[in-house]
Amino acid sequence: MDKKDEIILRQLEVIRSMTDNSLSRMSGDFWGAPPRADGAAQGGKKTPPTATDGGAGAEPKEEELPPPEDINDLRAELDGYIGLAEVKREVSNLINMATVFQRRRDAGLPTADLSLHMVFTGNPGTGKTMIARLMARVYRSLGILSKGQLVEVDRSGLVAGYVGQTAIKTQQQLQKALGGVLFIDEAYALNGGADNDFGQEAIDTVLKAMEDHRDDLVVIVAGYDALMERFIRSNPGLESRFNRYLHFDDYSTDEMVDIFKLQCKKGCYTLADGTEAEVREFIDEANDAGGVTFGNARGVRNLFEQVLTQQANRLAAMDDFTKEDLMTLTPEDVWHARGMDYDAPLPTPEA
Repeated sequence: MDKKDEIILRQLEVIRSMTDNSLSRMSGDFWGAPPRADGAAQGGKKTPPTATDGGAGAEPKEEELPPPEDINDLRAELDGYIGLAEVKREVSNLINMATVFQRRRDAGLPTADLSLHMVFTGNPGTGKTMIARLMARVYRSLGILSKGQLVEVDRSGLVAGYVGQTAIKTQQQLQKALGGVLFIDEAYALNGGADNDFGQEAIDTVLKAMEDHRDDLVVIVAGYDALMERFIRSNPGLESRFNRYLHFDDYSTDEMVDIFKLQCKKGCYTLADGTEAEVREFIDEANDAGGVTFGNARGVRNLFEQVLTQQANRLAAMDDFTKEDLMTLTPEDVWHARGMDYDAPLPTPEA
């Protein structure tokens, strides 16, 4: 294998690794906290042991939970997220309310019926899953939830194709979510409306679980603004249980450029002179062309991967390259990612 093949394989491996990480924990790709030192996901369970005590057939050990995180650390993490100004304010208010609620309960004082179930509205890629995962960790930190994991599902994860199967399928997801948060993305898809549609069965099963496990289960439903409003208003049970709404605005161009730069920082990449301006144009162009389908931060991730691919092509064509070359993204890389021929700037004439 020559040097050109080696650099292509290295860069493709970086892209593959980054994509796999993004898919496995979408909330952490641009805004989330680094993995815990003990190997457990934030707010989740440690990887269950593969061995059991007592030989074959013995019951496996009960899974250990990581200790609750410090609420001040979680507040600092929230403050460090890019954008989301209004969401940050609302989440901070909710943290304050939940903190006081828990302290009153610990002191033996009466407490109001505090509903923690929420509706998240906004376009894709605006951080809804990330904030849902953070809220699970917050509630775990405050002792409101016993585990603090996030279970993310959509219609396909709850609804089956035959009578009687949907309740079983939904119950399985609810069982996984007990002690944490069940996050239902594009929840309006459950309200199919057809006579042979089993989405209503899933809704009814979730509503019953919210009542039966009100002390150790939080449900967050998410999707586009108008569709979510119609979904909540379609069922009195939904209206009575979901009274907290958080709207997630689209990211501005400045915020998306910051997300691109943050991803560069995480991947040990630097931007050569003039590259940031080209990145800004690339984002504006793709966002204007794609609109909602661009996907906000998810769209930025895709552009970043395209730029890495073009950097790999550029380096593969070089006879030799340095560590600095491996770490540098150039205007040429961005131009080629945009499908344009690179028009290098003319040298400045000497005085």
